Amino acid sequence: MHIYANPKRFLSLAKWLMPLLFWSGLLLSLGAVAWGVALVPPDRLMGDSVRILFIHVPAAWLGMGGWAGIAISSAALLIWKHPLANVAARAIAVPGMTFTAICLATGSIWGRPTWGTWWEWDGRLTSMLVLLFLYAGYIALSQATAREGGSTKIAAIFGIVGAINIPIINRSVVWWNSLHQPPSITVGKSAIDGVYLWPLLVAVLGFSLLFGGIVLMRMRALIAEQQVEARLRRRALDDDAPRAAAPLAEGA
Repeated sequence: MHIYANPKRFLSLAKWLMPLLFWSGLLLSLGAVAWGVALVPPDRLMGDSVRILFIHVPAAWLGMGGWAGIAISSAALLIWKHPLANVAARAIAVPGMTFTAICLATGSIWGRPTWGTWWEWDGRLTSMLVLLFLYAGYIALSQATAREGGSTKIAAIFGIVGAINIPIINRSVVWWNSLHQPPSITVGKSAIDGVYLWPLLVAVLGFSLLFGGIVLMRMRALIAEQQVEARLRRRALDDDAPRAAAPLAEGA
């Protein structure tokens, strides 16, 4: 992967990979949601509210996976000083926060008829809310760093430390008594009936591809923004150079 740390090589790859991921992910996501809404029968216990899982589960997966991507990119920045590592982390943050918010919103909508409440301060919901706040903090910190020209290491350290919350989210329904159901899919096992499992897996794949396409799109935009800023700085220096040389010529 070191070869793609070069911005030119990365941009040449992203030019064709981004639309491929975005459009294939969009089609799969829409197809899976339509499959889950129109074709899947109501659940014996949850009724029609089971249909929201085809959005809720992929959103939860990408909310946690997004922060894992930030942590990996932050580690690459600190260890190998990849020029695109900080760009990748910043590009992941906004869609990651968006999917985390979608997860919380759909979870509340699902919880109202299932649990009888919109919100419960249990381990899974609270740790997911903490993840939303972590995203907001990272976005604010990285934007301030980019605006003020500060060190990117601060945001990178924040991204790595924040990853502590990911295993807490994953294991929260096991460690603490929770209204949230226990893990339905584990390694090699699934407690979900195939009629729900297959459209759910397609939804996870589709939303993941869509997420990847959006991240590449944002990376390209951030690189273009950096290139424009660099050109403007060079132009400003070129404009200031004759003014600085003029007094020397007059004194001579």
